[in-house]
Amino acid sequence: MDLGLNDRRAIVTGGSKGLGFAIARELLSEGAVVRICARNAGDVEAAVGRLGEGADGRVVDVRDAGQLNDFVAWAAESMSGIDVLVNNAGGAHPGSFETLSDESLLADFNIKVHTWFRAVKAALPWLRQSPAPRVINIGSVYARMPDFRFFSTTVNRAAGLNLTKALAQELAGDGILVNAVNIGCVETPQWANIHAKRAPEKSAEEFFADLAADEIPLARFGKPDEVSGIVAFLGGDRMAQHRRHRRHGPLRLNTEGDNNG
Repeated sequence: MDLGLNDRRAIVTGGSKGLGFAIARELLSEGAVVRICARNAGDVEAAVGRLGEGADGRVVDVRDAGQLNDFVAWAAESMSGIDVLVNNAGGAHPGSFETLSDESLLADFNIKVHTWFRAVKAALPWLRQSPAPRVINIGSVYARMPDFRFFSTTVNRAAGLNLTKALAQELAGDGILVNAVNIGCVETPQWANIHAKRAPEKSAEEFFADLAADEIPLARFGKPDEVSGIVAFLGGDRMAQHRRHRRHGPLRLNTEGDNNG
């Protein structure tokens, strides 16, 4: 399917594994050029090699404002601009209100909200020069479905959702489409951390099977490839065409933001 991404220039944070890698691969398959970042040098090198032509990456800790700004500037220079920014980098800080520390809550806010704020601000000069600028934030269903066991995620994903909506409103005048894709239980490396903290006495297979049986109607985790196509759609021309033809109301793809919403 032609999603209108040919020669588009995209950034995907946290793009070396899991959902971020699947998104980068999907964008490349639609004709985009992509720049990824992640914290581990070996992971970045391996991902760029697997992604192939049109991909490149840098080792970046997106929690560090200087590193993030330098990465965005490098990506823009290497691609001669930025059309699509995918804020995917994240982390897991499971715990209830009583068990969560101040440090963990703030660390979770930094990775799930502050990095989005900084990345959009860093990319904004190039997005304003793009003929089809897009920002896509990868959030979580916990933004609308609180779970006390994931207290920091529940709080900070709700903040990220409202950040997305506020950006959609403020940047609409520049023609920048801003959306969030709020995922549920999708197979990503973050769940290994959740497993280790929440039920270390169980094997990984037992933990994920029990969780899926208890909380997911299909009784299985989602696959990254089942989400990456939605992100690619939001990044391409087909999204804009859909918005021009629909009569009213936001796009119903379990996404949030949309400059008309």
